[in-house]
Amino acid sequence: MKLSHIDSKGDARMVDVTKKKKTEREAVGFGKVTMSAATYNFIKSGYGPKGDIFTVAKIAGIMGAKRTYEIVPLCHPLALTHVDVRYAFHDKEHAIDIISTVKTKGETGVEMEAINCVMTAALTIYDMCKAIDKGIELGPFYLLEKSGGKSGKYRRKSAHG
Repeated sequence: MKLSHIDSKGDARMVDVTKKKKTEREAVGFGKVTMSAATYNFIKSGYGPKGDIFTVAKIAGIMGAKRTYEIVPLCHPLALTHVDVRYAFHDKEHAIDIISTVKTKGETGVEMEAINCVMTAALTIYDMCKAIDKGIELGPFYLLEKSGGKSGKYRRKSAHG
């Protein structure tokens, strides 16, 4: 197996995408935040000790996607054309799913941006709620699907595990 981020000497490198064709690319990331029943019921309305939890977390997720290249060393800075964050609430599990959709038209994919988006949104939910529950659990985080580029389409076989 040839690794794209390793040069002929075995050293880490940023992949040269200069000659790659620009294509439409999309990735969907998934993250989960799980908490106690009391915390879940308290914050499900969207407001907590620091204010509007889910709007702040959505904005943070968008910012995280846009700045992925600043924290993941070998990622390229990308001109993202769309970032969205959605939530799904699970009353029995006391859990919130975070789903991101990230798009671009470029030479490289947006998988890292989609995953960083949901991770940043989850961390923000924790920050917004830690005053009432420090035991909130974050994760798992993973790629649900991607399209575009040479490798084409990918869809995770099982959406939650």
